Amino acid sequence: MATILEESGFDPNADLKIVGTNPVKHDGLDKVTGRAKFGADAFLPGMLVGKILRSPHAHAIIKSIDTSKAEALPGVKAVITRDDFPEKKQGTGPGDMTRNAMAREKALYDGHPVAAVAATSEKAAKKALKLIEVDYEVLPHVIDPVEAMQPDAPILHDYMRTKGAETDEDKPTNVTERMVTQLGDIDEGFEEADVIVEQSFDSKPMHQGYIEPQGCIADYSEDGQVELWCCTQAPFVYRDRLSAILDIDCNKINVQQSELGGGFGGKTGFYGEPIAILLSKKASRSVKIVLSRIEVFRGTGPVSGTSYTIKMGCKKDGTITAAQAEMVFQSGPYTGSMYFNAPNAMFTRYDLKNVDIVAYEVVSNRQKVNSFRAPCVPQIVFGVEGVIDEMAKKIEMDPLDFRLKNAAGDGHTTIYGDTWGPVGFIETIKKAKECEHYNTPVKEGEGRGISTGFWFNRGGETAASLNLAPDGTVTIAIGTADVAGSRISISMMAAEELGIPVDQVRVKMADTNSLGFNRVTAGSRTTFSVGVVIVDSARQCIAELRSRAAEIWDVPEDGVVFEEGKCRPASSNVGDFEPLSINDICKQTTMSHGAICGHAEMNVTGAGPGFAVNIVDTKVDEKTGRADVTRYTVIQDVGKAIHPQQVEGQIQGGAIQGVGWALNEEYIYGEDGRLQNAGFLDYRMPVASDVPMVDTIMVEVPNPAHPFGLRGVGEVPVVPTMAAVGNSINDAIGIRPTSLPMSPPKLLELIEQAKADGTYKG
Repeated sequence: MATILEESGFDPNADLKIVGTNPVKHDGLDKVTGRAKFGADAFLPGMLVGKILRSPHAHAIIKSIDTSKAEALPGVKAVITRDDFPEKKQGTGPGDMTRNAMAREKALYDGHPVAAVAATSEKAAKKALKLIEVDYEVLPHVIDPVEAMQPDAPILHDYMRTKGAETDEDKPTNVTERMVTQLGDIDEGFEEADVIVEQSFDSKPMHQGYIEPQGCIADYSEDGQVELWCCTQAPFVYRDRLSAILDIDCNKINVQQSELGGGFGGKTGFYGEPIAILLSKKASRSVKIVLSRIEVFRGTGPVSGTSYTIKMGCKKDGTITAAQAEMVFQSGPYTGSMYFNAPNAMFTRYDLKNVDIVAYEVVSNRQKVNSFRAPCVPQIVFGVEGVIDEMAKKIEMDPLDFRLKNAAGDGHTTIYGDTWGPVGFIETIKKAKECEHYNTPVKEGEGRGISTGFWFNRGGETAASLNLAPDGTVTIAIGTADVAGSRISISMMAAEELGIPVDQVRVKMADTNSLGFNRVTAGSRTTFSVGVVIVDSARQCIAELRSRAAEIWDVPEDGVVFEEGKCRPASSNVGDFEPLSINDICKQTTMSHGAICGHAEMNVTGAGPGFAVNIVDTKVDEKTGRADVTRYTVIQDVGKAIHPQQVEGQIQGGAIQGVGWALNEEYIYGEDGRLQNAGFLDYRMPVASDVPMVDTIMVEVPNPAHPFGLRGVGEVPVVPTMAAVGNSINDAIGIRPTSLPMSPPKLLELIEQAKADGTYKG
């Protein structure tokens, strides 16, 4: 379907009045005063408290579950187990989602749900959980992804065979898929190289670090209608997936979004929601489930752990001739790590002719992974940029010059087949070379590291509505979650297009019954995609405003133009009419001709990739192994910053999350396969004193596919971070860390080994 926006893109000569400024966020006051309603804030009269019983074993057959004592407890209104879920075939999407929501044949990780209760009080619900008797047959488990690939490893699923692997053996495996990505002739590339560097790396699973635990209320009515209130990045995806696993028609499930206290990809998969629905169905009462912090760690999805080897070669002039990688990604008990992002993104910012990548996804007895900013890419870039730094050192070339030598630019065709329009990678490197941080001498005892990063950015299915009220104010309904302040940016784009003040626009998050399908809020797609749809909707409204102004003046429609928020005669030949504002027109015609509104839904394309360069200074305490980041600068191509303060916050937040991932954050499992640090008392996230002020330099190379030139900014900031920190540590002490996180015990061990070898630089 053709749209009004179809032939329109960014006008670099446009005189923008609102876009590029920093108005106060419309939702800011509610959030700082506590009026904003988050997942746990929802309340329905007579609602029950839901609690989940979780497996204490990493791998165990569930022989039987006896809930009779719990059901007999006063105050308990419903108990559910695997038997309450519709049967879905193993190894399918619905089958895996069902079994992750509630264990069926086996418990596959510590924290896997095995039963749930709904009771009139939290005390009664907790007591009921203790009365449920589960007979487990404990099985050997495997956590490490490389160990899971070994022939003698415990097998999680008898049905699993490796997709993409050529083998005559029909035996179960823990390897879900093998992906091969190739370009050119890798052997020829290494033959051309004067320098070859090969290193192995690994990373541990880590938590997204959102502040708000998952929470929801489900109300299953007598006629089979489901109302679900929850904190989610994916309301429409939730609806469709819940329909698939619970055998409920999509039109009977209405998902209403609450405010979101952080997500970063971690709230794209559901956890308590299907359980709450079935408990509500059984109890004939609404049921509320709010996960504790420990449950968040034990029962939701962290970032994929990895083990991989990077091999690269270059000429003496700095030209990279070959890049090779073999990677293993840990997915938890079911497929879904999004590992395929890594082969497509890891080398993509560089113009390489010979590439060979093999990637494996492997199941293991830990929580099913979920997304995190730029899923599966940052932990791999840690190794790629480390190897690039080593090559630059060997040929004695400035690390930024080395990267600039190989940088891909406009017109580059990627390994995944896209050809880039205007992009800003080269510009970010040049800006980094010019910046004050890079040209300031490194302090005594510190090291400096740089790294670069890339993310595809995304578009996808998006729907929204824009409605003009009789007083000329504007209400926008969107179906995407606001995870990072997108409402103010959307308001600004609508206000810019309509020529009205931004405080006359309000954006509301609609439920799934009110709009067409919207893809998940993730992948740096939301502000870009909704912006395209909203501008199209605004232009529909403008067309109608012109039509009504023409009717009021009794002139042809082409005799009316819309400028600066008003309809005006196109020329003096049309007539001498006073301009009509949106308010004027709506006030005169709404009652007689109906409301003026615009609505658009489209599969938005043209997102345009994002790039960043990080410059990091770090000091390492040789006595403790503690690394402290002392200075941090991010240079990032943002296309066009709609709300510069908001963009800066996104960049700074990503960098800080990356510092945590670089230096401290990891899931630690005991020999029994149980998670040892399930909570912020034991899981070390960065606090304000751990990081300096993150300086930002925004490069604006407009994306021509967007009416205001923007690119997504949320994923890119975290991609280069760990590599930049690792390179700075290497520069400080002459040791190359190869394992994430680069925590004090790991660094101290490396320092002591280097001292023993006589290679310590510090």
